[in-house]
Amino acid sequence: MQERKVQPLVAIKAMGRLLKNPEATEEVFVIIQALAGDSVGRGYRRFKQTKHAETILIQKKSLLEVLADREYLRGLPEDSLGRAYLNFMEVGNITAEGLKDASESAREEGFGEPEVDIYGLRLRDQHDLWHVATGFGRDVAGEACLLAFTYAQTQNRGVGFIAFMGALKLRKTYGKQMFSSMWQGYRMGKRANWMPGQHWEQLLAQPLHKVRQELGLQSPDQYEKLPLELAPAA
Repeated sequence: MQERKVQPLVAIKAMGRLLKNPEATEEVFVIIQALAGDSVGRGYRRFKQTKHAETILIQKKSLLEVLADREYLRGLPEDSLGRAYLNFMEVGNITAEGLKDASESAREEGFGEPEVDIYGLRLRDQHDLWHVATGFGRDVAGEACLLAFTYAQTQNRGVGFIAFMGALKLRKTYGKQMFSSMWQGYRMGKRANWMPGQHWEQLLAQPLHKVRQELGLQSPDQYEKLPLELAPAA
């Protein structure tokens, strides 16, 4: 696939809009797309080498369809990743389709190759699963820490840019402790197994603690020490 042109001015303008309105999730996708470069292409090539890639690509598996099926998730074991994910979504009053809607509002473009599109969409739809698996909450600090984790996993400069700007803004609320939390998130991402290549449909039924062990995820204790009540939910 052809590498996307990096558009720093587009990213900077979108960041300005996002800082004014943190609820404008579509701006996140504008920034990520503007600075992505070849990160998705590199990720796809790595994904192709994983043991689940052939099955996922041939069957054109849609992770979104599984995550949006709340009756299926409700039928999974109580201690499973799937049930924890369902609780996360219901408590936050959010839906699996929310990221899809935000990316489409940002006019996110496909990659011109069906298999790359399948990978890219799966990566997008994993975001809230990563929240549950890592233990980073949906508050603004948790989102920033997860972005640091995601940057370590994907090396998408757009994600890194958002994480850096988030750290600068949140330092006013949390002080140096915010940098410690985000640095831990980044290190967690570097040490963990590669999340984009996991077969999440299979992991949903497994106990959450076993999924965390399998993925090599440590407890985000620096984030858990933050006085999260000082900031509103993201």
